[in-house]
Amino acid sequence: MKLTDTHSHLYDEAFDRDREEALARAAAEGVGQLLLPAIDSESHERLFGLCRRHPQRCIPMMGLHPTSVNDNPRWRDELALVESYLRTPPEGIAGFCAVGEIGLDLYWSRDFREEQAEAFRRQIDLSLQYGLPIAVHTRDAWPETVTIMREYRGRGVRGVFHAYSDGIETYRKLKECGDFVFGIGGVVTFKKSRLAEVAGEMELRDLVLETDCPYLSPVPWRGKPNEPALVAFTAETVALERGMDPAELWTLCGDNTRRFFNAPAKGL
Repeated sequence: MKLTDTHSHLYDEAFDRDREEALARAAAEGVGQLLLPAIDSESHERLFGLCRRHPQRCIPMMGLHPTSVNDNPRWRDELALVESYLRTPPEGIAGFCAVGEIGLDLYWSRDFREEQAEAFRRQIDLSLQYGLPIAVHTRDAWPETVTIMREYRGRGVRGVFHAYSDGIETYRKLKECGDFVFGIGGVVTFKKSRLAEVAGEMELRDLVLETDCPYLSPVPWRGKPNEPALVAFTAETVALERGMDPAELWTLCGDNTRRFFNAPAKGL
């Protein structure tokens, strides 16, 4: 049984000097596959290139990140491109494991709330149309996210709330809206974070593991680029919080990943 990093930006420029080495380090730590969310058209070719080089290990998503909507007069064109790729994946890409990453991010600005909400809803609709899960990014927008998800209650929406960072009550509200898992990453190791406590209260079938690399590095790597190999450290931290054997948690999170994502079973 191997781990999956369910949210990795290994195609980011931060890895231009050691991308292949990072993949090797991940394999050495038992991380077999990476699920790679899209951001926008500026990085699509980097994403696709990595997935073409490692088709069994690097599995792409397709979506428009909420901050790529901000102050972007062509964001609807970007959405049209997302839909085009979901309908007909580019050459060398077998398909996508999710519609992502999508959502709401009001941290940088609240001036584009309506545009972000429109893009979010449209991409949830696409996930239902193409039978894919969603990978949701939420920052400083949990109440707004819950409001939108309630609109889809009973419609079969499913997916992951990546880098989950709110409390147990929001978790319960979101679970009422659809079939969801929650991505736990490096923040669970932060001294002032309540995420370890929240992850300890979640149902085991609702947990998946991620890095969001190169961001959100776990302790003691804070201040350095995160990478897929470190998802194993996050797994150990969550297992310790729950009083579990890490190998058991690996198995359960692998089961959850296979249940939710249209990813190859090899290596999981």
